[in-house]
Amino acid sequence: MNKMKLSQFNFNLPEELIANYPSENRDECRLMVIHRETGKIEHKLFKDLIDYVDEGDVMIMNNTKVFPARMYGNKEKTGAKIEVFLLRELNRESLLWDVLVDPARKIRIGNKLYFGDDESLVAEVIDNTTSRGRTLRFLFDGPYEEFKKKITELGETPLPKYIKRDVEDSDEERYQTIYAKEEGAVAAPTAGLHFSRQLMKRLELKGVDFAEVTLHVGLGTFRPVEVEDLTKHKMDSEQAIITQKAADVVNNAKRNKNKVFAVGTTSMRSIESSVSTDGLLKPFDGWTNKFIFPPYDFSIADALITNFHTPLSTLLMMISAFMGHELMHEVYAEAVKEKYRFYSYGDAMLII
Repeated sequence: MNKMKLSQFNFNLPEELIANYPSENRDECRLMVIHRETGKIEHKLFKDLIDYVDEGDVMIMNNTKVFPARMYGNKEKTGAKIEVFLLRELNRESLLWDVLVDPARKIRIGNKLYFGDDESLVAEVIDNTTSRGRTLRFLFDGPYEEFKKKITELGETPLPKYIKRDVEDSDEERYQTIYAKEEGAVAAPTAGLHFSRQLMKRLELKGVDFAEVTLHVGLGTFRPVEVEDLTKHKMDSEQAIITQKAADVVNNAKRNKNKVFAVGTTSMRSIESSVSTDGLLKPFDGWTNKFIFPPYDFSIADALITNFHTPLSTLLMMISAFMGHELMHEVYAEAVKEKYRFYSYGDAMLII
């Protein structure tokens, strides 16, 4: 197979197919089922997922929790409104954070930013990391828990910029999986948004096992690929944790010839970042910058649940590696024709 180029992952996505709101009920969005071997495509609802699993199969879920990462502050003296997007905490003791600022050109080292109507939270810019990236030190007297509470109060749900509307109260619940536990993501693992409590219960009753992994989704997920030669693209590192317990659940299923479903590209990246020489899942606690694009041999999962991704994205490249490049183009042409809804709040696909 020839080396894949960026331009091979383009397709025409009409703007109106990007979903601005989730489906009314989590598990009643549409589900396109793709059979990799035959190329057969079925049109279902997400709750029909139950028909494609058997007792002993495993679902690998990413239990990361999105925190309200988008804040708005005012620059000292000028009072200019600045968006501050919290990327990651660098140091808990000294309240250092990696952030993106917008507009960035006026934010220099030494500037102070004030947050909240009462300006009760202040941050000082102490470093430039990229054109929009800065390191902030928050100036806050009081216990760390109080500081975190303050940030949660002042921050809003970090809906991706593709969603062209203001954040609403319902987003706090809907842009979070029902099994989110480990706080640290700035974007939701969106395939998991379709699981309702009823569906989880029905899967459990059918004998499906769940393995939780944690991958704290960073903004790198949305970073555009800017090189035609994909081998030259560098993924941002994201923190991932796979416990011994999760590895055991997955490896037992593999030994028993049961199917392993990766729920979302983030779960897939996590498990593919930690494979033993005999093709089993190993515990992991660290950072991964794994970039999966065709051709690629997957080791762990037999099936993938995912949303419909945007053209030229690294997520689309992973899907293409999993289902085959030509089939991916057919599937996406079908999705556009059938008006499936795309992106974070859109519909889902099951690739088996």
